[in-house]
Amino acid sequence: MSDYPTTQRMERYIKRWMARNSIRGASLAVMRDEKLIYCKGFGWADQELEREAEAGDIYRIASASKLITAIGIMKLCDDGLLNLDDKVFGEQGILKTFTSYKDKRVTNITVRQLLNHTSGFSRIKGDLAFRVADVIEWTNSYTTPSTDDLISYQLSLRLRCAPGGSAQYSNMGYIVLSRVIEQVSGMDYETYLQNNVLIPAGCYDMHLAYNYYEQRYPGEVRYYGHDDERIESYDGSGMLRLREYGGNNIRGLQGAGAWVASTAELMRLVASIDGKPGVPDIISAESIEQMKCVEGRTLGWADYIAGNDALIRTGTMSGTSAYIYLRNNGLSFVFLTNTSHYRGATFTNSIGRMVRDAMTLVEEWPADRDLFVQTPDLPQSVIDGVEATGDLS
Repeated sequence: MSDYPTTQRMERYIKRWMARNSIRGASLAVMRDEKLIYCKGFGWADQELEREAEAGDIYRIASASKLITAIGIMKLCDDGLLNLDDKVFGEQGILKTFTSYKDKRVTNITVRQLLNHTSGFSRIKGDLAFRVADVIEWTNSYTTPSTDDLISYQLSLRLRCAPGGSAQYSNMGYIVLSRVIEQVSGMDYETYLQNNVLIPAGCYDMHLAYNYYEQRYPGEVRYYGHDDERIESYDGSGMLRLREYGGNNIRGLQGAGAWVASTAELMRLVASIDGKPGVPDIISAESIEQMKCVEGRTLGWADYIAGNDALIRTGTMSGTSAYIYLRNNGLSFVFLTNTSHYRGATFTNSIGRMVRDAMTLVEEWPADRDLFVQTPDLPQSVIDGVEATGDLS
């Protein structure tokens, strides 16, 4: 339904860019005035199986997952169950079970500081979310550390600065937020987000990723790293595996980077938090504005471009790149790839520029077209069934 003569020049531009950067497969969704006007896959979803990329394919979205986590936090705030300035640790904190910490200033960390990366968490031993095998060695353990184990190890390190000070990107901060959501809601992280954020937004095929190719969801793409280097498996077995398939504990990233989604559903989720009337918003106008920018810092989003009134969220890991662009007046888009690039996180800037340049080649976008499907009002019995079984079928 996105085969338009007017978009062919754009598509050729995208395909040439993919060839230059050795990107196996990708998907693009474009929205205008809260209507999905274009959605298409490019290249291979799974080259070994000769399966071409399609619009409905789902991809790991890496750190774009943080946007989903932030929406969940704001939903809890809207429901009166949480406040952004609530303390997370200590006797008066949300996560009271963590009683051992190296730095007493940990008890001053708030939910807001975790959201905007000003918690003060140290990265003196690297990003613990991607050093799981090392944590096993450092703790003389023999099993994969749980979420709580990783948090406990983070708390055994001194803070790099007082909470609320300078920002430093922290995956661990969003892993902690995943536990905050569980503690406050009384549900596991994935179930809460699906029941209270994703399903109300009309997003039914978004899940937490699994670690291995054999565990992929129906419609999920194959991932390709930028090299064939293998690292020690996250599970402590000592086996050497590809980063994208067993080297890293992708599922263990939870709210920091574990979600999979299609470009269409991710675009619909973004439309559900844009403050416009077309697609119903799932959080309050106040929460939307707080996420956008408060005192120069976004919550969940990566950047706010005031001149364009645009919000950006990116994500990258081995086998994945993601770029979300929401513009108040104009075209918004989501672009996902199943291939990473040797430039790592900086490569997402190239994605943004490429897509914006490519879209200028479209002389006329389709009018009076909305590829967002009408979503049904689900009865409570269905919601209860999803919560009990996790089955969204």
